[in-house]
Amino acid sequence: MSDRDGPVRPVAPAIARYAGLTGAVLLSVAGWLGGALPGAPANSSLLDIWRAPHGPAVLGCWLAGTVLLVGAWWSLRWGPPSTRWAYLTAGLWVLPLLAAPPMGSRDVYSYACQGWSWVHGVDPYRVGVAAAGCPWTDTVSPIWRDTPAPYGPVFVLLAGLAVLLGGGLTGTIVLLRVAAVAGVLLAALCLPGLARVVGVPTRRAAWLALACPLVGVHLVAGTHNDAVGLGLLLFGLLVLVRRPGNPWALLVAGVLLGLAVAVKAFAVVVLPFAALAAVRGRYTVRALLRAAGWLAGGVAAALLVTSLATGLGLGWVGGLAHSGESQQWTSPPTAVGFVINYVGALFGREPQAVPVVRVVALAVLAVLLVVLWWRAWTALRGLGNVRQRVVRLAAARPRVALAGAGLALGATVLLAPVFHPWYAIWPLAVLAVATVSLARTVWFVAPCAVAAVLTLPDGASLARFTKAPGAILMTALVVAVMVRAVRTGLARHARERRGHPAPPPSARAG
Repeated sequence: MSDRDGPVRPVAPAIARYAGLTGAVLLSVAGWLGGALPGAPANSSLLDIWRAPHGPAVLGCWLAGTVLLVGAWWSLRWGPPSTRWAYLTAGLWVLPLLAAPPMGSRDVYSYACQGWSWVHGVDPYRVGVAAAGCPWTDTVSPIWRDTPAPYGPVFVLLAGLAVLLGGGLTGTIVLLRVAAVAGVLLAALCLPGLARVVGVPTRRAAWLALACPLVGVHLVAGTHNDAVGLGLLLFGLLVLVRRPGNPWALLVAGVLLGLAVAVKAFAVVVLPFAALAAVRGRYTVRALLRAAGWLAGGVAAALLVTSLATGLGLGWVGGLAHSGESQQWTSPPTAVGFVINYVGALFGREPQAVPVVRVVALAVLAVLLVVLWWRAWTALRGLGNVRQRVVRLAAARPRVALAGAGLALGATVLLAPVFHPWYAIWPLAVLAVATVSLARTVWFVAPCAVAAVLTLPDGASLARFTKAPGAILMTALVVAVMVRAVRTGLARHARERRGHPAPPPSARAG
């Protein structure tokens, strides 16, 4: 893979490579000493971890490893020497984590038990794994033992196959990790193609998306199903931008995107923007409806076939309602609800604001998704009237659609009732291939760096130990973002009234 992306900023790539490798090794050591092992207690506190055998070594290795890995990734955020260098380094960092036990989360045990439930004739969308009688229930985090599965039928099928072929808990975990690694590899194969179509340096896109510590720690070592869903999503988008307007390509892309939704439901927010990427030629309502129809046919076929083939029907849609039972300040709406409760407590009231704020946030999300789509649609229609070189126009069209999809994923992740660090990988991967400007990568790279330090090796979340200060800081950040957004909107309105309109969305998408 060659690059023609210009000079790289003066950093020390070799130092970054081996600092990150050292960090990955330390994280693997922390995983073996105190990770989310089957017999380890769930939901330990910091004090419990410290008092446990090898406790100081676990926390020391985890802290040092996280700092080294995040620091190495951050130091080359402007781009490594080459695409090949980025891939080799990201792969080098993954190797120690590939050999580590589950860490950073105990979700993989939930996957195993949900697969066991389905294999043994129990609907995982109706009962939790404890009621299903899964023999590995003790390994599952207590909060999820009585909760129906919130994942789509594709992943339940994969988990069931892992149970059938694994022959036991260890074999099942190994096969689930194989599936996660396959998802990461699929994403890695798609990234250069997407970046080239849009005109983004492939070395930078590959580095931001694959060398991110969240990938190695949570997708590989943590074995999260987001790896499979993300790989399918990027594959579908690649088919779209390579063959827009081709009915058969649109059907294939729709099937791939439908499979991604049937793994993790919030991938559905990408579909309206995928329809924009599917249009070839002029952006007219008729062209959009034609492309969207073929795409929707593929999505519907994938969802229908997988729902019927697994015998689960559409029960997985109802399972999504239980995914918000966890309450942590890492979700901005939840944090705002906490702060309102704190203020109410000062006046002797208990407003129970978290559910209300979450509903308001979902309403805001719905409006925001419509606004993002409309801005992308307006920008794309405007491109047809702009006289510019054909090559630039060809790159601008998918860039606008992919940028909109990345922003939609980011908004969904931030306004959802629950936020887990590995959720940030979805918008990161899409924005990495859609953002041309170097300066504009920081705003979505920095939160991923922060998210990488939010968990402990045994799966406990640091948010549990910082509830009040974390909620206050997150709420202050939400207020600051809202104030800035209002000021930016007023300034844009003032420029337009003076006859100096702001740049069109198409110009800002990169």
